[in-house]
Amino acid sequence: MQRDETPPADQSSEDEIIDHLYDVAVDPTRYETLLDHWEALIAPRRATANADANPSLGLSSFEGHFRRADRMLSHVISDPKSDQTDPQVLLKSIDRAAGMIVDAGLVISHVNTAASVALGIAPGASVRRLALGPGEADILAQQIKTMLLGNSAEPQVMRVRSALADRVILMHLRLVRPPAAPAFVVVLASELGWPHGFTEMLREAFDLTKAEVDVTRALAEGHALSDIAEQRSRSIETIRAQVKSILSKTETRSQAELVRLTLSTMDMASYTDGAAQELSDTSIGFATLEQRPFQTMRLPDGRRLDFLILGNPNGRPVFYFPLDYGLVRWPASAEADAARRGLQIVVPVRPGYGASDPVPKRAPYTAQIVEDMVALLDHLGIAKAPILTLGADSFFATSLHAAYPERVSALICCSGVLPLTRPEQYERMDKWHRFILAGARYTPHLLPFMVKAGFALANRLGKRGFIHAVYGKSPADIATFEIPEVFEAIVCGSEVALSETHSAHDAFAREVIAHETSDWAEEVAALRQAAMAGTIDIHFFNGLQDPQVPPGTLDDFQRDHPWINFHVYPDAGQLLFFLKWREVLDLLDQLKN
Repeated sequence: MQRDETPPADQSSEDEIIDHLYDVAVDPTRYETLLDHWEALIAPRRATANADANPSLGLSSFEGHFRRADRMLSHVISDPKSDQTDPQVLLKSIDRAAGMIVDAGLVISHVNTAASVALGIAPGASVRRLALGPGEADILAQQIKTMLLGNSAEPQVMRVRSALADRVILMHLRLVRPPAAPAFVVVLASELGWPHGFTEMLREAFDLTKAEVDVTRALAEGHALSDIAEQRSRSIETIRAQVKSILSKTETRSQAELVRLTLSTMDMASYTDGAAQELSDTSIGFATLEQRPFQTMRLPDGRRLDFLILGNPNGRPVFYFPLDYGLVRWPASAEADAARRGLQIVVPVRPGYGASDPVPKRAPYTAQIVEDMVALLDHLGIAKAPILTLGADSFFATSLHAAYPERVSALICCSGVLPLTRPEQYERMDKWHRFILAGARYTPHLLPFMVKAGFALANRLGKRGFIHAVYGKSPADIATFEIPEVFEAIVCGSEVALSETHSAHDAFAREVIAHETSDWAEEVAALRQAAMAGTIDIHFFNGLQDPQVPPGTLDDFQRDHPWINFHVYPDAGQLLFFLKWREVLDLLDQLKN
């Protein structure tokens, strides 16, 4: 099939993607559902794409939705620790008026003050006692019962009529299944209230005028067009024209879709700006890790770059690239062993991570990372050193060697990655890794939202929950993560990437895009030439349970790059270094002369 014959996506699939985009913007725990729907849409297009040309996959219709969902997600990230499965927390986070929780017995267990006034209800009452039109409370109760008994977590929107005032009320129903408590349904009514800051948020997200937001609000509150015209002292034709403009700007096809979008985006816990970035100046463990102070230097352009020194501060230097998860700490035993062996482990906190300033927007990303790392070597008076990398950081190490071969004495890549040259190498990956990496390769303009949502999910699930989700199909990685010293090292070290007050999602996305959209064949060729000339030692440590580099892809690497010394471990995955660090340090000792 020719490149311009990419099959059109099924419209219902595209609609589902758009729905799930906004669901994730509201609730990051729905990330995996978006992932599954996105993969179903994108896989056929990716299969027919010319990988070398880095083509568009015909997804321009999604770009506006990604941008808007991204803005909405920014508000969610501002309150990442809000427990969205606790009834009291849920109601507290809803700053518009009418909200209540209905349990499996169809009893209203929690209600806020505004709901009791607007709907005439109190905690402990049956949902069938709501002050609605004849028979409508029973219909609402039946819908709630159906949701509680079913498996679908899809939110529902119902139109009912108030018995207290002659107008329509829109009810937004969402099922919540806490991990260790009975399921319940959150019921939010369009009656009264409008979240603080929500008008500005809608104007920014959809480029609406103030008048258009007012009309949107009135529609969400259930008012007919004639009522809106009367309230606003405008003709019905004017209101219809405004609605047409709103539908166009929001890319919704009906008033019902517009209302659903509006109500969904109102479920966020907070509408405030992002939290202040208050970062610790010390890397602090919580069990066996020693405290390590972050050290700071100023780069030639004035930006701040932080770094850590592990092991022996006066020992033989090893330059360590800690993966885009920011794994800047090692298990306590590994750090102690590095000190015993006389190794000084230099750990840069890369731009955009921790308190290190980001790479300027217009700077060539990879080249700037290389220059920053060389500036750090110069700052520490290190003329030449072996480089130790985790995962895809082999890309940055290879780039550093190509630009400054005299600074690199050896390259040791744990879970190392090489250029991906075959479409099947993406298809072999576990879905989480494929979602991000193939997204960076084929749809880089959409990746920032995907990454931001992933970071928000990690904060909601906690790092243990997130690691179990991402590495769920790699028993070796899960087992490695649960080793107490490893757990502490990963959770503590990754604070520079993700903490209660900091998220490095932007730097993460820029790094992945730089890696996946770069042709680094020349850099690898330079590495090969140096290896063949005997001027550098190159070793790759790879596990057969790596979700990014599974056995088939590792076979490709070994066949295409026979000049690399591969060390293969059946009992390890992508977190190989944290399991096999002794073997890695043994090799560093062997290379010291």
